[in-house]
Amino acid sequence: MRKTVAGRGWAAGWVLLAGVLLVSGCSSGSSSGSPAATPHSADKSEMSEARQGVTFTNPVHSDNFPDPGALRVGETWYAYGTNGPAGNVPVLTSPDLVTWTPVADALPQIGKWATAGNTWAPEVIEGPGGTYLLYYTARSTKTNVQCIGVAEADKPGGPFVDQSDEPLVCQAKEGGSIDASPFTDENGDRWLYWKNDGNAIGQPTYLYGARLSADGLKISGESKRLLVNDAGWEAHVIEAPQMARHDGKLYLFYSANAFDKEEYALGYATCEGPLGPCVKAAENPILHTSPAAAGPGHGFLVTTPGGESWLLYHAWPPSAVGSVAPGRQLWLDRVDWVDGRPVVKGPTVEEQPAPN
Repeated sequence: MRKTVAGRGWAAGWVLLAGVLLVSGCSSGSSSGSPAATPHSADKSEMSEARQGVTFTNPVHSDNFPDPGALRVGETWYAYGTNGPAGNVPVLTSPDLVTWTPVADALPQIGKWATAGNTWAPEVIEGPGGTYLLYYTARSTKTNVQCIGVAEADKPGGPFVDQSDEPLVCQAKEGGSIDASPFTDENGDRWLYWKNDGNAIGQPTYLYGARLSADGLKISGESKRLLVNDAGWEAHVIEAPQMARHDGKLYLFYSANAFDKEEYALGYATCEGPLGPCVKAAENPILHTSPAAAGPGHGFLVTTPGGESWLLYHAWPPSAVGSVAPGRQLWLDRVDWVDGRPVVKGPTVEEQPAPN
């Protein structure tokens, strides 16, 4: 998605000021936001009892943290965000999705193919052999458009290293490629989703999908267009895809409209397979501006150890839409499944029970 008021990357906005959500793969030893990770009923009961009476209020992180992607490893949640003063890929950690602590930059050095300053919307999944893979957007030096790269690390907090000379995906003729979102399905197949940055050059925007190689480092086969911005509420852009599987069904979440406007919102489509066909939900958008939060979007669906669905997303304070500070804060709201439809209870500013 667009990352700052002044053009794209948060870094650009910072210069102006200073002068200035599952679904990851999982393996033994870690768990993720994937709805497939469900504990035994006895474990659920113990966790529910331990968390009984614990509440929280939004936002769960009041500083600027746009475009959150999340991963749970062991007992720790990791959230990854668009670049800012904290680094190319700022990272927060949490034991409970509610209390977040900033940690070091996960990608201190971007790939050789890229120019620093516009590192957007990173997401991480578990790779083969106990590694982790970070998919990120950066400015291609060769094409001067935003493209997608992949970096590796042996720890979820990094440091990640991109050893490629070229980006993983770069649709220069379609305005560029942004908002990469990896998905590991129940059978272990890996997929990648993203959008072409067509709105940057007056073209339509599409959400794309493609199979990844077994190691997650290459696109395997042709990419396929899954959705386009053809609904009124979406206006000139759809972006921020995330594929998730719940109760055996595939859901493609996405955001749409201008990122720095109150009209920005979140919807979803149901898909017959990882590469579609996908059909948008009639009730879209399912998360939109309220008196408490403006322009909520770029959500990331997670599943807790207790089997609950929650959505991490960013939103502006209603009185500071488009601001550099406080910017887009991190919010958390519960998702209930009603007749196979995800219903987001938010944006919620009232005190509510914490995730189990």
